Amino acid sequence: MGRLDGKITLITGGARGIGKACAQLFASEGAQVVLTDLEGTQGEQAASEVGESAHWMPLDVRVEADWERSIDSILRRFGRLDVLVNNAGITGFVPPAGPQDPENASLESWRAVHATNLDGVFLGCKHAIRAMKPPRPGGSIVNISSRSGQVGIAGAAAYASSKAGVRNHTKSVALYCAQSSYNIRCNSIHPAAILTPMWDPMLGEGEARAVAIAGIEVDIPMRRMGTAAEVASMALFLASDESAYVTGSEFVIDGGILAGATAAPRKS
Repeated sequence: MGRLDGKITLITGGARGIGKACAQLFASEGAQVVLTDLEGTQGEQAASEVGESAHWMPLDVRVEADWERSIDSILRRFGRLDVLVNNAGITGFVPPAGPQDPENASLESWRAVHATNLDGVFLGCKHAIRAMKPPRPGGSIVNISSRSGQVGIAGAAAYASSKAGVRNHTKSVALYCAQSSYNIRCNSIHPAAILTPMWDPMLGEGEARAVAIAGIEVDIPMRRMGTAAEVASMALFLASDESAYVTGSEFVIDGGILAGATAAPRKS
């Protein structure tokens, strides 16, 4: 038996990167995966690659009506929702939206980042609670935050702020559901330096890309960037019944960056 046998899961931002990796892993563990994204062509292709247990659905996480339509469609088709992975997010750097530092960022770009990263998570949690609470059996909400939600980022103020909001809202949702006697858990994952397509605009191509990656890896204690599959493995644990006593918690996947030292340990 798979670790998610028979579970109905919804993954936002599932067309690529961490979302796609979660979809692939969840499906391999027996879940029915509803994969959503704004990228229609990529999303359909990703669902096709995952296989027969994957179902493509367009969803703009910024729009409450989209959430209502998507959740209602899942309930009609499957009768319940067991797992939500709130993964959709943007950095603010693409498309070019100008400076992202606290002094020069525009209000428009600040709001755009928060609309996807934080409003989208708020709406996802809100409507997942509706779909999971009694008389339904409950479920697990997994919010993808970031290392940037735990520390300041001088050149990405909106991104850091939005991810900090995700971190805190996760705890509010966890406490609310526990106090309401809903069997709904909510936890956050905080990746850092995970090599996904989101990094492509910052890394460049060819030799410049290799140099940029090497420059990042030198400050990671484990001396490498992480993979989307490694984040998906943590999401799988939080989605599964193995984490039945885990809620309101945060899980850092960063190769040791937040441990406090940037230098890798010396080899004996």
